[in-house]
Amino acid sequence: MTTTATAYHFANVSASPFVGVDVCRQARLTLPNDADRPLFDHDLWDFTHVIGLPVQMALHERRFDFTAIIDPGWRLVVKELVLAMLAPRHPAVALLPRAYRTPLHLRSCSARLNELTRLFAWLGQREISTLAHLGTADCEAYLAHRRFVLDDDGAVVGEQSPGVRRAAAQAVIDLIDYRKLFTADRVPPGLRPWGGASASAVAEMSSGRTENKTAPVPNETLQPMLAAALHLITVLGPHAVTLHRQVCETDQVSAITAAGLHHSAPTAIADIKAVLADYVAAGIALPMIEDHDIEPRLAAGWAADDPLLPVATGVLARQAGYTQLWARWLPTLRGPFLEAVAATGVKKQFAREADEAPTANGSGTVPWTLPLHRSQAVALIGIVRTAAIIVLAAVSGMRASELMELRVGCRCPIEEPIPGLRRFRIASKVVKGQPLGGTDDEWVVIEQAHQAVETLEQLHDDPVDGALLLGRFDFYTRYKWFRSWVNSPTGQRLGLAPIPNGRVTLRKLRRTLALEMAYRPGGVLATKIHLKHIAVATTEGYASRPGGAQAELLAEVNKHEADRNLELILAEFQNYQQGVLPTGPGARSLTEFFASIDEMPEPSTAPAPKTQRSDRDILNLLTKRAKTLHIGPANFCWFTDPSRALCLKLAGTPTADRPLVGMCDSARCPQATHHPCHRPVWAEHAERTRTFLGNLGTTRRTEHARLQADYDRAMRVVAEIDAATTNPGEGPA
Repeated sequence: MTTTATAYHFANVSASPFVGVDVCRQARLTLPNDADRPLFDHDLWDFTHVIGLPVQMALHERRFDFTAIIDPGWRLVVKELVLAMLAPRHPAVALLPRAYRTPLHLRSCSARLNELTRLFAWLGQREISTLAHLGTADCEAYLAHRRFVLDDDGAVVGEQSPGVRRAAAQAVIDLIDYRKLFTADRVPPGLRPWGGASASAVAEMSSGRTENKTAPVPNETLQPMLAAALHLITVLGPHAVTLHRQVCETDQVSAITAAGLHHSAPTAIADIKAVLADYVAAGIALPMIEDHDIEPRLAAGWAADDPLLPVATGVLARQAGYTQLWARWLPTLRGPFLEAVAATGVKKQFAREADEAPTANGSGTVPWTLPLHRSQAVALIGIVRTAAIIVLAAVSGMRASELMELRVGCRCPIEEPIPGLRRFRIASKVVKGQPLGGTDDEWVVIEQAHQAVETLEQLHDDPVDGALLLGRFDFYTRYKWFRSWVNSPTGQRLGLAPIPNGRVTLRKLRRTLALEMAYRPGGVLATKIHLKHIAVATTEGYASRPGGAQAELLAEVNKHEADRNLELILAEFQNYQQGVLPTGPGARSLTEFFASIDEMPEPSTAPAPKTQRSDRDILNLLTKRAKTLHIGPANFCWFTDPSRALCLKLAGTPTADRPLVGMCDSARCPQATHHPCHRPVWAEHAERTRTFLGNLGTTRRTEHARLQADYDRAMRVVAEIDAATTNPGEGPA
């Protein structure tokens, strides 16, 4: 029903400037020549076939349905607003002082449409019939409505995320900013809810300058997850490819959709008997039906002890060239069927004689899989696909949008610039922050990631060059299936460690890689993958494509590395204050630096009134030194003077700007220090060296002397660390 206020707006405002406009042409979106073009007057704008949309964009996001907004005036308002955001250069939009100057992405506009639909539905429930009656109290009430989660009784049980609150506030602010554009209804001229604050401020969102809130994957989850994924790719992957090929070949003959099947024929009985005879002659067991098909047969009157109950009669009929085995044929065929069952038995159709494969825990070899029904075989192939996605995401740092843009043939030719040194690259597109259609880019990856892509190509249903390798996928659902399979008896039979419960996302995997590279450059990301290989590959990608996707990842890594260095040097300074001193050739230099900071005057005695002694002040003094810190597996390297770096002297590169941590001899380098955190590494090294010494024969004197010197050095370092840790009284006065 049109109210008086609504009719007033219709009567006193001119017609919409967008009437009859081609939406895609106005928004500069390209469509195929034969595609239907959405017009502004339509209540459904279909952007499904727009060229260049990211694969990650769901189909429902490509269809703008305005019919959910009941009031025709409000529907027109929303259509005008959405088109104004898609086409900010339109003359009617360009004059608005607070309008967006760059077009919004279709995904953003879809989200705006969804929120506006909620807003107008809420206004209708409150019996507000025109935007002219909208007041500040209504705006705040809608924000509160979207802010809290209510139960069935209307009680508050939770709070929505800042993103939801921001979307709610933005919907109201957009109606204010584009007020003069609307021709059917408008908010009051003086409406300024929340004091004119931005939607982000209203939603109390962080500014983006604070720390990334995406949590990394916990190590107790990452280790078994990635170890299982690697085992599936490297060990079981080739078997899964063979299984996939068998399923495809079988489907061409025995699937319901197989070509050339007949409904019936006079020779049907004879044809099926011939198929049974072939099974008997070859000694191959008849195929078994799925477990869930047993119950319908029992309900249809089959006896529970009937030998033919588990036989997949439909599969056998299709192998003979018929759509199914009709009930009227069964009495005639029962005898031949019983004879075949007695001669060969009944067994699941796939992986009947599975090859042996080593278990993940090294306990021996087992058949890589037990016999499988078709649905189980397809599910197992899907698990291997998920394992490939996990490996690729975890060791490359690719975003979800970049993974979904991968296509068959994305593996670039393997390069070998130096004999024995191979370079692996995969090609995709960067979508985030790029124009429509994305930007082509390449990722330098390690061999395991390259192998994962190869496995995905081999498991593809139609692996023609250019076909989407993965398409859109729900990683969280796939990961839950993967975890359930690993934790099932099947996974335990293969020696896979169980994966704890917990949410794992692609964002978390990317952040985990960044943190692991920054905080543990000499450590291990997970079983069988050395971080130094990942760091080298990712850094190479950064160097070969400045500004590319890996450059963004490396920028994040560098930030985390700087934060880590500052935390470490602050912790060591606090240890110094408590009397726990560093050891090693560079200990005196570091101790003198700490002493120079610790002896600075307190505020009460400082000659300058502005001198401050806060934690922030201490951090500022430590920052410069923190930039020289490089982490080794058994020492800290304070790279303050390249000419004194032993590793650079040994490598013959005395002018390099970074140390070669892998060549570090921290017991002799004047810039290396040892700390309590390094004691386990040196103690383990001493223990292993002692074991080797005990196994040497008496004739191997040269090797014995070398190992003895190595053992003595390790024990000396351990003793020095213990002395500095257990004698805090000898610390600074």
